[in-house]
Amino acid sequence: MGRKPKVPNRQLTELLEETRISRKGLARRVVERGHSVGVELFYDHTSVGRWLAGEQPNTPVPELIAEVLTELVGRPLVPSDCGMSRSQESADLGLEFPLSLAEATAAATALWRSDVERRRFLKGSSYAVAVYPAASMRWLTMPGPEHPVSGRGCRRIGQSEVAAVRTMTAAFQDLDNRVGGGKVRSTIVHYLHSSVTPLLHASYTEPIGRQLFAVTAELTKLAGWAAYDLEEHGLAQRYLIQALRMSRAAGDAGLGAEILAAMSHQATYVGRAGDAIDLARAAQITARTAGLPALESECHLVEAHGHAARTDGSSCAASLNAAERAFGRADGAQPPWLDYFDHAYMSAKTAHCFRDLGDNARAAHFAEQSLKMSDGYTRGRAFNLCLLASALADGNPHEAVRVGAEALELVDGLQSQRTLAYLREVRSRLVAHAALPDVAEFRQQVIMIARRAD
Repeated sequence: MGRKPKVPNRQLTELLEETRISRKGLARRVVERGHSVGVELFYDHTSVGRWLAGEQPNTPVPELIAEVLTELVGRPLVPSDCGMSRSQESADLGLEFPLSLAEATAAATALWRSDVERRRFLKGSSYAVAVYPAASMRWLTMPGPEHPVSGRGCRRIGQSEVAAVRTMTAAFQDLDNRVGGGKVRSTIVHYLHSSVTPLLHASYTEPIGRQLFAVTAELTKLAGWAAYDLEEHGLAQRYLIQALRMSRAAGDAGLGAEILAAMSHQATYVGRAGDAIDLARAAQITARTAGLPALESECHLVEAHGHAARTDGSSCAASLNAAERAFGRADGAQPPWLDYFDHAYMSAKTAHCFRDLGDNARAAHFAEQSLKMSDGYTRGRAFNLCLLASALADGNPHEAVRVGAEALELVDGLQSQRTLAYLREVRSRLVAHAALPDVAEFRQQVIMIARRAD
């Protein structure tokens, strides 16, 4: 039996005639719309010709086409109005900070499900520029506290179920620190989908509900952090935004500030230093509301890193001083998810700032201090060793290689693209000394480890 012939898409043809947009113009707008939500597309006028001939593009393109044509015709359109089938999820799944709690629960659980099902538009999504500023603005302006935060499902849950999720979250956090995001992310997502989703749809009281949303926010944030560690930046954004929304449902300002700080951290990493500064300032406001000076200190540090990335030394110094003052007010009482924040962590962030400002002497000093860290943070130690090696590379290449070799030993047991990026940075900074035998050997080892990871 032959292949069923395609039926020309008359609805799309009529919409193009109505809007008077060219095939090339439609393709360009669809590509731009995809880019705005972190989906990389490559369409041109011939692609539109195939759609008009009856070809159905993959998810989420039908939704993007409908959104573009909605703006052009001035009335709401869905994919079926454009002669296309509608998928269950849209391209911006997880990228919006939902207004209602029902929408928030639906968005988070749909994100977990789509991730487990390995939907292609999620896997290939890149960093979307506008979504973090929008999410942080909604976080700051949404009235609170949210009420009610209770469930009416058939199954009744209580403290024991929340405690189980909290125990799993702590275990996943420990594994992430020891082996890297690549070895735990998929397990975290499967747990969210299979074990946490039923809890969100269960029956629970208001106090249990707030606890449930708080620990779910922690775990969702961890899934986003693991995606960031793998440099899956668009996916990380979706998880961090939904984590921020859940922390709002929980009424946990401190956790919200921690998530905003994580967003700032990622923004600096991808080269969006201005956004990183804005996110850090939103985090500071929230941390002060929560009454957590140590958290406020962290938020000043991520702002300092944003200034350093812009080579703004005076603003960076002001933020570093503010971080020191806030840390001095800390009384030692802080939530468990902030346990990693100590003098060693502060030293590492400070070293990052001075390295980005080109002050290698001070960067090396603080990088050495950062190595006085607690056990269990294998990835963090690898980061800090790379940081020290980078700061030493220009003036003391032999010592840089010695320190870098320590990092290599740790990296070999990690699955972390960020760690590989830090190693490549050390390798790049040693290029001027590539003729030295130990430097040449180290640079070759970095290539070999990167190839194994790929």
